[in-house]
Amino acid sequence: MPAKIRLQRKGKKGQPFYHLVVADGRAPRDGKFIERLGSYNPMTHPATIDIDFDRALHWVQVGAQPSDTARSILSVKGVMLKHHLLKGVTKGALTEEQAEEKFKTWVEEKEEKREQVRKETELTKKEKAKKRKEEEKKISDERAEELAKKLAKENLKAEEEAKEETGEKAAAEETAEETPAKAEETPEKAEETPKKAEEAPEKTEEAPKKAEEAPEKAEEAETPKAEEKKEDEAKKDENK
Repeated sequence: MPAKIRLQRKGKKGQPFYHLVVADGRAPRDGKFIERLGSYNPMTHPATIDIDFDRALHWVQVGAQPSDTARSILSVKGVMLKHHLLKGVTKGALTEEQAEEKFKTWVEEKEEKREQVRKETELTKKEKAKKRKEEEKKISDERAEELAKKLAKENLKAEEEAKEETGEKAAAEETAEETPAKAEETPEKAEETPKKAEEAPEKTEEAPKKAEEAPEKAEEAETPKAEEKKEDEAKKDENK
């Protein structure tokens, strides 16, 4: 069975990386190989291909059969085109100079296309980065606006509380001013109290006078009764 040019998978899970190898067609994919021709990394854009051009051309010329993916990789690097041009030289359809010139022109065009792809990729990256920055700035502005609104509400609340405290202080000051006024009124009442106290002894003096007048009235009230009793007794004695 002829040799095959195929890929051998390497790399971590989710990060594939391949080796381009020449192996026996009966060998397993990741088994033994005859020669390693290069590497292929599909994780970059464009994909990174690094091969030994002369050795790859040699194996194609001696009959090694590339797999579909390996054929695409060899075509990208111009191995399959060079093999086709050399066949034309062997058949006499082209001279070596013509074949070399055609291959050179193709390589230049291919490089221009690859360079254009690289530039577009870089431009796309820059545009994405710019767009990402704009989105981040927009989010940042929105957050700053929300924070400003929140601070404004807090400041308004603080001002209202300060006004309430000021009103309470003013009310307390008014109350404090009224209290001394009441205190001033209190001495006046205290002055009235001694006056009442002075009036009280006068009334006390009047009370004994009334008490003295009361026995006299009592004696006056008792005197007619005593005389009546004496007259009754005198009448009784006469009757006897």
